[in-house]
Amino acid sequence: MTTALDTPDQAASPKFTVKLSNFEGPFDLLLQLISQHEMDVTEVALHRVTDDFIAYIRAIGKDFDLDETTEFLVVAATLLDLKAARLLPAGDVEDEEDLALLEARDLLFARLLQYRAYKQVAALFSELEANALRRYPRSVALEERYTSLLPEVMLGVSPEKFAEIAAAVFRPKPPPTVSLAHVHVRAVSVKETAGILRVRLAEAGELTFAELVADCEHITEVVARFLGLLELYREAVVLFEQDEPLTELRVKWTGGSVEEAKAAAEAAKTSAEEEEYG
Repeated sequence: MTTALDTPDQAASPKFTVKLSNFEGPFDLLLQLISQHEMDVTEVALHRVTDDFIAYIRAIGKDFDLDETTEFLVVAATLLDLKAARLLPAGDVEDEEDLALLEARDLLFARLLQYRAYKQVAALFSELEANALRRYPRSVALEERYTSLLPEVMLGVSPEKFAEIAAAVFRPKPPPTVSLAHVHVRAVSVKETAGILRVRLAEAGELTFAELVADCEHITEVVARFLGLLELYREAVVLFEQDEPLTELRVKWTGGSVEEAKAAAEAAKTSAEEEEYG
């Protein structure tokens, strides 16, 4: 068994060639013939092809082409899958396992078509690159006789507006600064926040979530009030109502009188202070 490395006309640029009893030529051509049903994949001795390619790689040593090796692995894996799929039974589908095997075979042929499409696109890119290397941009000014052929520039804005745009572009930008406001944001107690919500809901009876966070100055306060509502819901003193997802959330108080709510809020505040100061 020999490869293209043995031929003298390819010594300068060796290229792996398959030589079998029923086929001789480039390896990717073998895949194309099988895909076009001009050759039966079950008649291809893939182990002999693999042995020849390993011998080919060892012969050229460190000068092997990584792209060619990668292409061989892709084509060989595809042929191996096709051969396995070709050996699947082609009778009537009797159960889900047979159907899964047939679907797997279809996926293998789809992978073959995808591989061919990638090769065609790669060839197109190579052609475009080669053509672009023969083109050179114009390096001289426009000739005088053609200047009058230029279309009139239409900015779509008035001179005053254009002046404002130009002034904004050329105005010096302020130096970038890093805000430290988030470093000094005070810690918010969820227990204390839940106590505040408890009193407000007990007095109002029902409020929306937007109304409950309307006086918040920082995002941490909004988060604390959301967690506080979850605490109240866990205690079964509030009910949530929402007509549809992502619409306004209404919170209804069901935890007793205002006096009871104030007492519970005071107890929560005391507990929060004890946790803070130990």
